[in-house]
Amino acid sequence: MSCVHCGRDVQPAFRYCPWCGATQRRKLVEFFLGHEGRALRVSRYFRTVDQEPQVRVSVWNEHGEALAAVSLDEPEAARLAGFLRPARAHRSAVTRLREAVGTRRPTR
Repeated sequence: MSCVHCGRDVQPAFRYCPWCGATQRRKLVEFFLGHEGRALRVSRYFRTVDQEPQVRVSVWNEHGEALAAVSLDEPEAARLAGFLRPARAHRSAVTRLREAVGTRRPTR
């Protein structure tokens, strides 16, 4: 096995590269339980020497079979994360524009 960062040889049992210290994780996986025995599996793949970073979302049935999957690049995954924030965290486009130019809403 080779290091995902520097490419030097690393034993499979190592969690960190002894040469550069980079973590050897290639992905993180989390399951989210849905209704009727279904689940959502989200996998975050990290950049390696042979792989671009991505997020893969798949729907699993109660028998442990993937029914559908889609991969998202980093910008699209960030957009999805923003969409999933609680409603109070969403700000209107006008509010964001005012904040960007440093103006405040006139008081009456």
